[in-house]
Amino acid sequence: MRIISGEWRGRKLQAPEGDDTRPTADRTRETLFSMLMSRLGDFEGLRVADLFAGSGALGLEALSRGAESCLFAEMAPGAVRAIRANIAALRAQPRCDVRAGSVMALGPAKVPYDLVLLDPPYGTGAGQVAIDKLARLGWIGEGTWVALETHADEEPRVRGFDIESDRKVGKAKITLLRKIPAAPAEE
Repeated sequence: MRIISGEWRGRKLQAPEGDDTRPTADRTRETLFSMLMSRLGDFEGLRVADLFAGSGALGLEALSRGAESCLFAEMAPGAVRAIRANIAALRAQPRCDVRAGSVMALGPAKVPYDLVLLDPPYGTGAGQVAIDKLARLGWIGEGTWVALETHADEEPRVRGFDIESDRKVGKAKITLLRKIPAAPAEE
């Protein structure tokens, strides 16, 4: 596993040991970031959350491309160790916040993130449940881009969100979602 582009292009990343996580394949990451670049233009100054983070490859890729900061949430102890080792190897500690625990245990956000990346275990629906909860807790606003990786056969649906785009890459599917704007209050 390597960083694909940006400041740390070509740098190797440590994968978590064991079977607790499923690292996103380089080809899938490349497709995801291509989809995001065509919509965002660049990552400069973005606040990113990498949830179900595994090795942290998605968030570190965003940082390499210019994101301001990234919060990583992961509950598998081996994966948390890999995230911390990867952050240390890239000397990215000042721009990173690692939360060892379940995504579902995250509390309210002070302000919405610009980009939320989710790579939950396939076939569990955990990503959709997390998106719904995080939207209610202020992590996801109307300007937030949400990228969800699922198995290619899954059809993710989240109440209050539109599917902006989706693409199958091997066994994976990447779905970009946007929060449906709230209807203006009638006077």
